[in-house]
Amino acid sequence: MEENKQEEAAEQSKQEIQKDAKGLWEKIKKFILELLDFRDDTDQEATIEAIKSDISFKGATAWILICSIFVASIGLNANSTAVVIGAMLISPLMGPILGVGMSIAINDIDTLRKSLTNLATMIVLSLLTAFLFFFIFPLREETSELLGRVRPDIRDVLIAFFGGLALIIARTKKGTIASVIFGVAIATALMPPLCTAGYGLAIGNFDYFLGAMYLFTINTIFIALATFLVLKLLGFTMIRYVNSAKRKRIAQIASFIAFLVMVPAVFTFVGVYNESVIDASYKRFLKAKVYDNPNLWLQREKLEVKEKTIKLFFNGDVSDATESFLRNELKTFPKIDSYSLVINENKAKSVDRVVDAYDRAVKELDQKDNVIKGLHMEIDDLKRTISNLNQTIEQDALYRDKNSIPFSKISTEAKIRFNDIKEMSLAKVLSSSDFIKVDTTTVVSVKWNAKLKDSVIVKNENELRSWIQKELKIDKVQLRRK
Repeated sequence: MEENKQEEAAEQSKQEIQKDAKGLWEKIKKFILELLDFRDDTDQEATIEAIKSDISFKGATAWILICSIFVASIGLNANSTAVVIGAMLISPLMGPILGVGMSIAINDIDTLRKSLTNLATMIVLSLLTAFLFFFIFPLREETSELLGRVRPDIRDVLIAFFGGLALIIARTKKGTIASVIFGVAIATALMPPLCTAGYGLAIGNFDYFLGAMYLFTINTIFIALATFLVLKLLGFTMIRYVNSAKRKRIAQIASFIAFLVMVPAVFTFVGVYNESVIDASYKRFLKAKVYDNPNLWLQREKLEVKEKTIKLFFNGDVSDATESFLRNELKTFPKIDSYSLVINENKAKSVDRVVDAYDRAVKELDQKDNVIKGLHMEIDDLKRTISNLNQTIEQDALYRDKNSIPFSKISTEAKIRFNDIKEMSLAKVLSSSDFIKVDTTTVVSVKWNAKLKDSVIVKNENELRSWIQKELKIDKVQLRRK
């Protein structure tokens, strides 16, 4: 009987714990949903109206785009990040891209047509402006800001997608968050790739042009995709057409365009991700097996993804054992383990570079030795000059006054005896206690090392006073501490 009661109490306690745990989980779930839910703070009409108003491209907007392209091109040319950021903030390119995503989401074919037309016009005008700038401008060096936009990787895809999510969420909020819009404009960087593409056309480098346009296409697709997904998630009302045949045709066109946007986005993401993984593995291989090897002198390297080939150009000899080692080690790195390794040696150039480097080093050392010798000679001359001047001054003083103090000699010997002296001055002072008789007192002012303890300073002062009295053969010396 007693055992049954204990079992019932344990079962009841277990049920109560389960009930409390379930209640806690429900509260946590409710809190998270309320924290992340932004549907109640959405203004559909204002959002659609705001996006549509930014699609328009004429008059002032066209001139703003041209000016922002010039500013971005100058910033890229000058390798100035601050100037490039300023160009991103004033660029109107974001409007038509949001318009594409929104029009597909709400089945608005007229807005889609307008968005695509304006976006194409903006792209052509941007490329033409950047091309003319770099074609006419005499300074066309390849800066890091320019080269950073010719080869996109997986990070650019993620930045575009999550930046687009942040932008459209801010747009749908009642009272748009301006700081978010500015931040996304900077992060997604729509303007610099177009300027870099124009630069590629101006110098005739189509690899730069295609790489920069690829980056711009990634940014455009994933911003539009983020807009489409968010508006679908929020359940924005789709446009209804009176004509059922037209409504069906419009819906089919919108679905087809959405499919065209989604499929390339997926393939782009997968392709760029694979390239990024390959590039990361390749860099790890170079660092671990080539750069950290003191016996190898790498001149340049090249990764050819399509041909699945790695080309390494070395200065000097590369032994057969080293070649075999590199090929075997390459097989241990994922994603590039099946790549073929091509090793090129440049023995003549290696010898020439070593000889040139040695000759330059010898010349530089000789020049430095000559400079150091000259400086030492100047220092010795200055020391002799100062010593002669001091002796002349003291001899002249002794000639005029037999009781004058040879300060140069006293100060030099004092520094030798008391190394912690930092500064010293010595003078004869006239003093009177009864204002009738005048006495002459030798006053010595000394500045000691600040790290010395007071007890040590007092001891040193007593020793210094005694030594000066003995050296100058005087009875009274007044010591002052600076």
